[in-house]
Amino acid sequence: MAATTETFNGNGASFHGVLDRDRCLTDFVDEGSAQSYRYYISRRTVLEMLKDRGYDVLDSELNRSLTEFRSVFGNSPDLDSLRFSVSLRSIPHKKITDLLVNITKHVLQPQMDILTAEQKQQVMNKYKLEDKQLPRMLESDAIVQYYGLQKGQTVKITYSGEIVDHLVTYRCVT
Repeated sequence: MAATTETFNGNGASFHGVLDRDRCLTDFVDEGSAQSYRYYISRRTVLEMLKDRGYDVLDSELNRSLTEFRSVFGNSPDLDSLRFSVSLRSIPHKKITDLLVNITKHVLQPQMDILTAEQKQQVMNKYKLEDKQLPRMLESDAIVQYYGLQKGQTVKITYSGEIVDHLVTYRCVT
């Protein structure tokens, strides 16, 4: 007698269809270690996250089955063998255009100084301010990228010229 069922095996795949009662249930038992299965799932999740964040991840790595994973890494994988390296997808012509002009040397660009933690604290105390009260400078700002600034860092901007004799302002990177 045959029955229609849906069965899940150890690697997350499911089988739909007709199963013979004569067929042994041990055919559907995953014989690998639970540790290798957990490493397989974890590695695949990390690869999916990296791909979603714009990193260059090979489709063959993402589509690797549990059986293939175990044949490559073994039934009890060594953590060092599970390491991988991926690069961020980039548009080469955009990188080149970013380098054509040094934005800090532009005539209209004000003088910028990156403050140390102590200098920042002195400014905050002097004007009785908190970080959230400073004007913002986004991480996507060209100056922030040029200097490689991180969130929370503060920049002192000094304007001087014909329109403004001398003006100092501070911005916090967010």
